[in-house]
Amino acid sequence: MEIITFRTPGLGDQSYLLAHEGKGVLVDPQRDIGRFLAAATERDLELRFVLETHLHNDYVSGAEQAASRTGAELVLPAAAAAAYPYTPAFHLEDLAAGGGLSIRPVHTPGHTPEHTSYLVLIDQKPVAVFSGGSLLVASAGRPDLLGPERAPTLARLQYGSLHRLAALPRDVGLYPTHGEGSFCTTTGAGRYTSTIGAEQDGNPLLALPTAAALVDELLAEPMPIPAFYAYMGPANTLGVPPAPGLDLPEITVADLTDEVHVLDIRPRTAQAAGFLPGSIGIELAEDFGSWAGWLLPYGEPIVLVAEPGQDVADARTQLTRIGLDDVRGVIGDLGTAATARFELAELPAFLSRMPGAQVLDVRMPSERRTASLPGAIERFLPDLLTDGIPAELDPDRPVLVTCGSGRRAAIAATILTRHGYEPVVLTGAGAPHVAAAVAA
Repeated sequence: MEIITFRTPGLGDQSYLLAHEGKGVLVDPQRDIGRFLAAATERDLELRFVLETHLHNDYVSGAEQAASRTGAELVLPAAAAAAYPYTPAFHLEDLAAGGGLSIRPVHTPGHTPEHTSYLVLIDQKPVAVFSGGSLLVASAGRPDLLGPERAPTLARLQYGSLHRLAALPRDVGLYPTHGEGSFCTTTGAGRYTSTIGAEQDGNPLLALPTAAALVDELLAEPMPIPAFYAYMGPANTLGVPPAPGLDLPEITVADLTDEVHVLDIRPRTAQAAGFLPGSIGIELAEDFGSWAGWLLPYGEPIVLVAEPGQDVADARTQLTRIGLDDVRGVIGDLGTAATARFELAELPAFLSRMPGAQVLDVRMPSERRTASLPGAIERFLPDLLTDGIPAELDPDRPVLVTCGSGRRAAIAATILTRHGYEPVVLTGAGAPHVAAAVAA
């Protein structure tokens, strides 16, 4: 048996392809299914099942399309009630894949009500479990994505689910869907895969004595929920069309209309030198799609701004993973239209010429608690759009924007600029260094 892992760092997720004696099982595929089907073809696999552990809240699933393309059997949790045909996975009712391979659904509610894990058996011996958003590496799937009203109940259910999986044999491999970097985890998940024994020994959530203790732990300090999550569950319940093609027409600034949102994917150094007024700059990186889905009005038309030679296809792929399909084109030459600017600066040089500068910290609340920034004005990056620019910021004075790496600060700078501020993005230092310098 071989389990191939497909890591999607920007979403903090893994999809899996299990191969055994010419049979294949695909687990929690994202919408860009080509990479999974290519791996199955390379191994000459007959894809028997496409499994979904739950109706995902963080990406558009490719399961329905993968099953349709290959003739595999689409399997969803029995209680998913999706609006398209699928085989319901009932608790402990095995699915025979052939060659001694069988899949045993295990109802593990908590992350979502219908959540189901899949225990892999070879000749009736348990060897691996695909745990989706239930038991994670050193963590567990968060129970609050369906709203605060249901969160305590789901957290109590998660307690039973975690211990149900932890009762499996110690040598069973653990293959969760959510991992490090995912907003579907309750805490910073560790490695991407593990074993049941390793989690029995080291997962702090399994050491909690009662369901009530787990509820308190999971709901004590919930992380923010990306705005696009609200659209993923409904999309995966109702079904989605195949992902659009990756080619985009080249357009010019003159082709822009008021209805489109301009998304600048160029490096932040290029954005600092000049960008289109009113556009939002999100430098293309692994988490580009997540930030675009969080910061742009969901489903409204988009135009990209890219440098020559940039991987626009990657940007398009990341957007389609979360259902942002309406991308009208790409602008490769801004000409003289790029009149808005922000500054990139090292901290010591900035403070030497701007003593007593106002500082805007756009990190998450949990980051600020770990390393505070005395005197800084605090506003988490997405809240600049939902809650507005902090009233304490003086538009007549430059504002140093920091996030610890400069990436989110550069995004914030394009937002601040449209409101008439003169932002300076900190580069080359993390938040603790800012705190020490400002305090001095």
